[in-house]
Amino acid sequence: MPPKASKSKEVPAERAILGRFSSHLKIGIVGLPNVGKSTLFNTLTKLSIPAENFPFCTIEPNEARVNIPDERFEWLCQLFKPKSEVAAFLEIHDIAGLVRGAHQGAFEDPDIIHVDDIVDPVRDLEVISAELRLKDIEFIERRIEDVEKSMKRSNDKQLKIELELCQKVKAWLEEEKDVRLGEWKAADIEILNTFQLLTAKPVVYLVNMNEKDYQRKKNKFLPKIHAWVQEHGGETIIPFSCVLERTLADMLPHEADKYCEENKVQSCLPKIIKTGFSAINLIYFFTAGPDEVKWAIHTDFERGFICAEVMKFDDLKELGSESAVKAAGKYKQEGKTYVVQDGDIIFFKFNVSGGGKK
Repeated sequence: MPPKASKSKEVPAERAILGRFSSHLKIGIVGLPNVGKSTLFNTLTKLSIPAENFPFCTIEPNEARVNIPDERFEWLCQLFKPKSEVAAFLEIHDIAGLVRGAHQGAFEDPDIIHVDDIVDPVRDLEVISAELRLKDIEFIERRIEDVEKSMKRSNDKQLKIELELCQKVKAWLEEEKDVRLGEWKAADIEILNTFQLLTAKPVVYLVNMNEKDYQRKKNKFLPKIHAWVQEHGGETIIPFSCVLERTLADMLPHEADKYCEENKVQSCLPKIIKTGFSAINLIYFFTAGPDEVKWAIHTDFERGFICAEVMKFDDLKELGSESAVKAAGKYKQEGKTYVVQDGDIIFFKFNVSGGGKK
């Protein structure tokens, strides 16, 4: 029996998401020098890059991919035992340390070899935020100049719209406000996302603590950090310990498990990776079978698309097999207007160049 075709539904308007130009699975680790960025990066990716305790040791951004922990993917692999497994990943960039004046290239100045000696996380947050805003202002000012020059040669109404938006954004930034915190129209966001402004991007705050503070879940700076974040967007804060993560990474799995049990701690890396992915506001689905279990990002369907046969992961897990899902009437046939849900399991049918393809 063929899968049931879903009743046609009106396609909901897609919500414009600020700060993302396309479906890039990328995050950057940004902070002042000597706060543990490269140590965290090394631990996340287990790559050997310089991470000495010296300012500006990471001059060029480093990048690597890490798998996104997903119990659904692991379960599907156990069920289908595929020949190929393609897990979801996140691309992480280790960005050179920022200091005051970094928007002007100060982090490349060999004469600047120190940072403030006093530990003050709120001050550091202010410095980082200010430098990112100043870099955005620099970009917007150049963009305004370019648009004004173009307007002298063209009567394109779109140029006027873009100029007005750039002027609004510049004024917003000069009020020491990040672009992601503004109320922008969908048409504005469409233009803004082509700019790739730094302060338009989503943020997750990582707070590096010593192992003792992390273990007891207390640190004298946390209340101040929390208060500052609440006043500046209220994004997620994740306390963690670089020292602990490095210690666990150097152990064998059974040794790490024993250490965590004895000290009543656990690694925060899975949470950091999953939260970083969630902040990008992308959903992904699965294609699954004996040949391959694979994740995929929800993007436009390809040319030649015929239909998609869809079942929910929860239904498959509960009922145990594809045939049982079909028997329960929960295996649906969807058209091109179907709005993919996170964790869907989809079998696509195509007809490209006259030949049928599944």
